[in-house]
Amino acid sequence: MTRTISFTLNGEQVSAEIKPHHNLVEMLQREFNLMGARESCGQGMCGCCTVLVNGAAVSGCLYLAAFVEGADVKTVESLADARTQALSPVQEAFIEAGAFQCGYCTPGFLLMATQLLDTKSLARVV
Repeated sequence: MTRTISFTLNGEQVSAEIKPHHNLVEMLQREFNLMGARESCGQGMCGCCTVLVNGAAVSGCLYLAAFVEGADVKTVESLADARTQALSPVQEAFIEAGAFQCGYCTPGFLLMATQLLDTKSLARVV
């Protein structure tokens, strides 16, 4: 059994055919070929799967894809300007500070930092 959901993804109105058990990361990878959010621990602890939903950071490995119906979803791919490829201030700051390790979890760090600066809130990741 599948269901079609519609939402805004990185500024674009989209729809996807999903199964009830698909998590957000799985849908982003399968339906939209967006590989920035990665599933690693499967428990929402590592941050590799972080995605912004309506401005809040969520653990995409735990967040069901069906929950984004009508939502505004942003992935790490949305941070750089699509037209000019100019990096976001957070990306620039990470580069300047050398704030990278292996790069696997960097997208999650970038989105968490973006959410923190946008909301001035240390709210826990959903």
